Amino acid sequence: MGFPQGSTLTTNMAGLVDGSSARAEVSFIDSLPVYVKELIAGGAAGAFAKTTIAPLERIKILLQTRTDGFQSLGVYQSLRKVLKHEGVLGLYKGNGASVIRIIPYAALHFMTYEQYRGWMLDNYSFLGSGPVVDLLAGSASGGTAVLCTYPLDLARAKLAYQVGDTRSKFGSGMKSLYPRPAYSGVTDVLTRVYRDGGVRGLYRGVGPTLAGILPYAGLKFYIYEEIKTRVPEEHRKSIVMNLSCGALAGLLGQTFTYPLDVVRRQMQVGTLQCSTIQGDTRYRNTYEGLTSIVRNQGWRQLFAGLSINYIKIVPSVAVGFAAYDMMKVWLRIPPRQKLQAESSG
Repeated sequence: MGFPQGSTLTTNMAGLVDGSSARAEVSFIDSLPVYVKELIAGGAAGAFAKTTIAPLERIKILLQTRTDGFQSLGVYQSLRKVLKHEGVLGLYKGNGASVIRIIPYAALHFMTYEQYRGWMLDNYSFLGSGPVVDLLAGSASGGTAVLCTYPLDLARAKLAYQVGDTRSKFGSGMKSLYPRPAYSGVTDVLTRVYRDGGVRGLYRGVGPTLAGILPYAGLKFYIYEEIKTRVPEEHRKSIVMNLSCGALAGLLGQTFTYPLDVVRRQMQVGTLQCSTIQGDTRYRNTYEGLTSIVRNQGWRQLFAGLSINYIKIVPSVAVGFAAYDMMKVWLRIPPRQKLQAESSG
């Protein structure tokens, strides 16, 4: 009586063994448009990279915004202080908002770069097909991605700026040295900021952000492509070479545009900063922010946290490239040369 059922089970198992489920997976993945695959690969790579360098990103924001108790500390001392008062999870405060933001940001940045680049090549042939196109397409795609995801970046900065003594409730009951955090999460930040300032409040600091991302994204692509043209042909497909070119491009781009990032952070957290910070941090525009920081806090403040940015950008680029390459293999994304040949054909 049990043979028919066993026979069915054997057939099902045979179907799994002979790869029918694998074929279903293949057909699903292959049916996805290339731009969808690129969105998925870029978003995943961005999430992996951001999570890897989240502790350094938290410390960088604390140094940039001159948070009370962190003004005179270095990177190592700041890490120890956060661990002491907030534990390991304190190093990842704001990372949820960062990952939520970076997935659509990285996906949009990559996809719109390809779209802008193709559009320029088709309509503005006098620009050629070299680094100038990469500079313009990179800048445009960076601006597009920022405008679409900026409120999440604002939420991440406000959450990362807060320093609370989350371990005090397990201690001797002594009063915490730090005030109660103003926000409880991403949704709380977005809701309260919108209630207080509307859409304009959600985009506070977007001016210096765009002023920074437009040259940074453009320079990153420009320098990357320019360096690769000087690499021998036989080494251009090397992962190590791509990582080295990308890291160098990121380092140079960040150095030139970093002061604008400092102004952006101080504008984002201006309503949270205490009176221990010299000068009014409610800047009306980027130029006022730059001049005010130099006058009240010194020109060195424009580069506060830059060393930690150098430390984090190399592993960030490395993890991003490695994860993206792995996702491209898994999603079976054709090489760029093949896509161009198919489109021209």
